[in-house]
Amino acid sequence: MYCLIMAGGGHAQLSVLKALAQKPLDIDAVLITPSPYQIYSGMLPGWIAGHYSLSDCRIDLRPLAKSAGVRLIFAQVVEIDAKRCRVLLSDGTHLDYDGLSLDVGSETNLSLLQAAGERLLPIKPLGIFVRRWPTILNAASQQNHYQLIVVGGGAAGVELAFAAQHAFATQQCQQASVTLVASEGGILPGHAGRVKHCAHALLKQHGIKLLQAQAVATPEGVALSNGQSLFADCIIAATGARPPAWLRNSDLALDEQGCVLVDAQHRSTSHPNVFAAGDVCMRSDIQLAHSGVHAVLAGPVLAHNLIAAINGHALESYRPRKKSLYLLATGPKHAIASWGAFSAKGRWVWVWKNWIDRRFMHKYGTLNHVHKETA
Repeated sequence: MYCLIMAGGGHAQLSVLKALAQKPLDIDAVLITPSPYQIYSGMLPGWIAGHYSLSDCRIDLRPLAKSAGVRLIFAQVVEIDAKRCRVLLSDGTHLDYDGLSLDVGSETNLSLLQAAGERLLPIKPLGIFVRRWPTILNAASQQNHYQLIVVGGGAAGVELAFAAQHAFATQQCQQASVTLVASEGGILPGHAGRVKHCAHALLKQHGIKLLQAQAVATPEGVALSNGQSLFADCIIAATGARPPAWLRNSDLALDEQGCVLVDAQHRSTSHPNVFAAGDVCMRSDIQLAHSGVHAVLAGPVLAHNLIAAINGHALESYRPRKKSLYLLATGPKHAIASWGAFSAKGRWVWVWKNWIDRRFMHKYGTLNHVHKETA
């Protein structure tokens, strides 16, 4: 029997589970993931800020897998041998595959921040982050002048800084402060000037200090390239994503950063029985930024192509839009819209973002509900 291994429970794999539930195949399909839940990253800042419960922004993979006829293994893939079509799991188990779907996400780049030790909290893996954030919020509420530093000026870092500041304010943390450290190039690279200007103004309005310098961790905080040293009770690292290091020995074709090279069909350029989506891969034909937007939109294409490859049918290409819409949460129920040169801000943008995010969750929550009724 054909064995399809789905490594990682990322956003794109949700589309694969949905497709297999709607059109069952006579195959042995296995989903390997360390957690029964997938946390939707688009709603994470809203959870930090206190607008959502954790159950609002996590998807239970168990009923989805059961509806799709997919076996679940709670473990991590720690090695791939693409020559032998084999994966090694964190518990020492080897599994052979006929087809492989990779959506294992990425790791936070901590190369300059390791010295912070226990003060350091990477944004990824998300499961670890959501377990630790409540203890940080509690510590901030129990002491005066709690100092949080967010390192990383991309969309993730900016949203996290806003969300943390709002959480501190609503929890009445006594004089807790949030500092955002971006690179010398500033915040929100790739976004229009108006979006950056709006974010700058809101950071100042909310009392979030912005510093533009390279940060290197020390045991007490961070040392900046401008000569400043900052104390930190906690450092949140949103310093960009990098693929898992174990991919280097997989025999798969990789780019310079170690991402799996895929074609327009999200098929490995070196091994045609391997497909990949999300942060773990990079297109060989076009420049495509790592973004949750592309992970979600490429999902249906990944699902179609995995099934088409099994049945010997034609594959589809993922053609990203020329411009992607980003809705950046800014702490309270307020957000900034960024779409090419267009920008807007206000409570209505947050309402729009909330509607999009909840629609995404409902799409898979509906499958959960159907499973519960038929169980």
